[in-house]
Amino acid sequence: MRKRKPLRPAAVAKNLGALLLAVVFVFPVYWMFSSALKPSSEILTKDPVFFFVPTFDNFGTATDVDLFWTYARNSLIVTVSAVLLALLVALAASFAIARMKFKGRKGLVLAVMMAQMAPWEVMVIAMYMIARDADLLNSLPLLTAIYFVMVLPFTIWTLRGFIAAVPVTLEEAAQIDGCTRGQAFRKVIFPLLAPGLMSTSLFGFITAWNEFAMVLILNKDKTAQTLPLWLTQFQTAFGNDWGATMAASTLFALPVLLVFVFLQRKAVGGMTAGAVKG
Repeated sequence: MRKRKPLRPAAVAKNLGALLLAVVFVFPVYWMFSSALKPSSEILTKDPVFFFVPTFDNFGTATDVDLFWTYARNSLIVTVSAVLLALLVALAASFAIARMKFKGRKGLVLAVMMAQMAPWEVMVIAMYMIARDADLLNSLPLLTAIYFVMVLPFTIWTLRGFIAAVPVTLEEAAQIDGCTRGQAFRKVIFPLLAPGLMSTSLFGFITAWNEFAMVLILNKDKTAQTLPLWLTQFQTAFGNDWGATMAASTLFALPVLLVFVFLQRKAVGGMTAGAVKG
């Protein structure tokens, strides 16, 4: 049997550093989950409580808020719609940028990058005035359109990298075999874009799911609000209900966490490939 080489001090230090970094990042998530399961008397204590009898009362309090299911439905509608629209438009735009030579191509790429870096919060007032004048306040379609525009630049930029990474010879070979350019894209390129589609849809979902400022300003009607505003409803005359707040935060983060765990391998591969190729 081959003898295992002893770990070098540098490798041990790197492993310990990585473990410490993981603990630093994971601990707030653990504290949120554990606080959601703690009785109220054990949340605000002088000494932290790590061992306790779990209770689901906080989750009941969080979901008993008026219009909870309306908030959840609105979040799913605007988030999924915005992501699907962004993927549809970005596929065409990224293919044109990666494969076609046309005047203004570099300017279009620069515009996409600038749109990605733009802080959307500075445009809230302008968007509010436009929505007010167009009588579109408290509108889910307007919110969907805004989220679509927010997600689109990142989606175009990432998918461009994936399409550029696919050899042109594969597309040309399909065309020689009798495929049109559209058929070559659908039958050859599109199946190879699965990691890119998963990673971009995941980050687009996170962006739209977590967005707070736009819905706060544009949708004052509670029936047109989303889950981020639901998280602000656990303040009473005696202070914050931290148990319900942590339970609500857990429920809010759970869909994104489940999607990420399900798509973890392809999403991580997609992030690295789309970022460095092309």
